[in-house]
Amino acid sequence: MTPPPDSTVDLRSDAEGGRSSVPSRVSAIANSRREVKQRSRTPALLMFIGAPAIVLLLSWLHAHLVAVPRYQLDSVEQFGWIAVYSAMLVVACYAVGLPDEPRTLLAAAGRALAAGGIAAAVMSLFGLLTASNLLPRFTVLGTVVVLVPWAVFCNWTVGTSALRGAPTRVLVVASDDEAAGLLADMVRDLERPAQVVGHVTLDAGDAGGVVAQVAATGAELVVVSGGGLASQAVVDQVAQVHESGVRVRSLTDFYQDWMGKLPAGEVERSSLLFDIGEVHGRGYARVKRLVDILGAALLTLPLLLLAPLVWLANLVGNRGPLFYRQPRVGRNGEVFSMWKFRTMSPGASPATWTVHEDPRITPVGRWLRRSHLDELPQAVNVLRGELSLVGPRPEQPAYVERLVQVLPYYGLRHVVRPGLTGWAQVKYPYGASEEDAFEKLQFDFFYLRHQGLSMDLKCLARTLRTVTGATGR
Repeated sequence: MTPPPDSTVDLRSDAEGGRSSVPSRVSAIANSRREVKQRSRTPALLMFIGAPAIVLLLSWLHAHLVAVPRYQLDSVEQFGWIAVYSAMLVVACYAVGLPDEPRTLLAAAGRALAAGGIAAAVMSLFGLLTASNLLPRFTVLGTVVVLVPWAVFCNWTVGTSALRGAPTRVLVVASDDEAAGLLADMVRDLERPAQVVGHVTLDAGDAGGVVAQVAATGAELVVVSGGGLASQAVVDQVAQVHESGVRVRSLTDFYQDWMGKLPAGEVERSSLLFDIGEVHGRGYARVKRLVDILGAALLTLPLLLLAPLVWLANLVGNRGPLFYRQPRVGRNGEVFSMWKFRTMSPGASPATWTVHEDPRITPVGRWLRRSHLDELPQAVNVLRGELSLVGPRPEQPAYVERLVQVLPYYGLRHVVRPGLTGWAQVKYPYGASEEDAFEKLQFDFFYLRHQGLSMDLKCLARTLRTVTGATGR
């Protein structure tokens, strides 16, 4: 395997000659990267500090300049609803991809208008349900207006594409097959931007090129496979570049830190060598269940509001029962009935994988799936303790029976509650084969290994962006 055309290296370079140039290259790249990283954080800070500041400022203006009679902004209840509305704005802005995702200022304005509209609508709904004026319309609607130019300014500060995350320059020390597999996996969405700029192959026996290639390519990170770590010649050279400031990772660690998954080879070797938060962390398990109940309770509100609308839509393009129940495998292998809004024609067989543009899906069902509204009835399953908000995807018993036979340790994912969403669901597209199931299993194992409240919040945040069509981290 050869490096990309734009980063070809000379394997005949003298390792000793490259040694003296490594520190200066690493230092220059590190300084540049630190500057880029510091500048790239600024737009997000401006966006997520500015949104609450706008709400607070408009609330103060209403109290002291607009309202008749004037009033003091000093009650706990007032500040409480200001905080709630501010939190809604921050979540909505993140969900639509602000400030970094839009590539034009016009797109940033459109997304800001959408985020402000969503937050204002939810706040108005709260006011309707509580039969009280929680915040003045001047504050709620004024925030939507002011948020648009502020979001445009924050997006403008993102600047050029270089500030959107300069990729880490990676030198791979591995066999041809391992390096090819790594490049194929890096085509998918990465947790951190990275670019392979060189490859030292073990098969060709030219491990002596590690120092030379680091100097020639400006690699900032050396990724070494298990075979490379077993070679003393490779370890000696890797230690040398590490002393010069170049970071070093094993292939397994690179997969986890940069891709958010376990590599295929580790699924068998280390699948059982870690604690699982939901099983071994008693405190986490209790808090997770409490969050599940609160989250499901919040989801029941849109479920009750949307059910009549979905029923009316079904009369036009999806005649048949409103709900659909399907057996799924849950925690400890127990089978439960999972609720969904029906998306397929009545009587359609669920015995085969759902594929893209599946003819069994009705026009209304297709819209429900694209908007993810078909999942709302699963709030009932969460309240009953059969599902969690975050966890591995629950599969049908027939699929599980087959996958347990062909995929190593597939049953391990059933030691925790399956989830409405999960790490595999946001990192990998909808699976339609055993090969896809194996890919998702690698993400499931990563979730099990890192399960915790921060990981759950990350999954929920990614889900928001997936639902709104935004990307990013």
